[in-house]
Amino acid sequence: LLALVTQIFKGFDFWGTFWPFIIVGVGAMFFVGMAAGGKSTAGLAVPGSIVSVIGLMLFVQNLTGLWNSWAYGWTIILMSVGLGIFIMGLWGGNREQRQSGVGVMKVGLIMFIIFGAFFEGLIFHSVGFSGYIFPAGLILLGLYLVFKRSIRLPGKRTDDQSIDTTL
Repeated sequence: LLALVTQIFKGFDFWGTFWPFIIVGVGAMFFVGMAAGGKSTAGLAVPGSIVSVIGLMLFVQNLTGLWNSWAYGWTIILMSVGLGIFIMGLWGGNREQRQSGVGVMKVGLIMFIIFGAFFEGLIFHSVGFSGYIFPAGLILLGLYLVFKRSIRLPGKRTDDQSIDTTL
């Protein structure tokens, strides 16, 4: 189909642009198998997520030409594992798996930010990254940490709070 479209629209290279969607399609087949097999095949969500996300990464890199982003792009694969675990828990009705998937996605996101900042800001010197985006990101991260630590949930004790037992 891509070869036919390339012949019809000679000015645009559909095959050269959209070839990663073949990989996304292979990943989607895992989800089709999961849907056809019922709850017992919920585990197919993990390889389906991994392959689909790799296809989407390749598509973005193909469009932008930023192939050096593979230096930290592997962290997105880690996030796709978490996404697959989350979908597996969602499909299978397992709350613990959904929570585990969210945890793995968080770890992958943190690693993506750390390694992305290192490689794009210090090694690849992306335009505007080291001058504006990285400092702004550090400020936002600092604000997040300050506000997260300053909010105390009711009924939750910290080590610096003592229990008053006198009346």
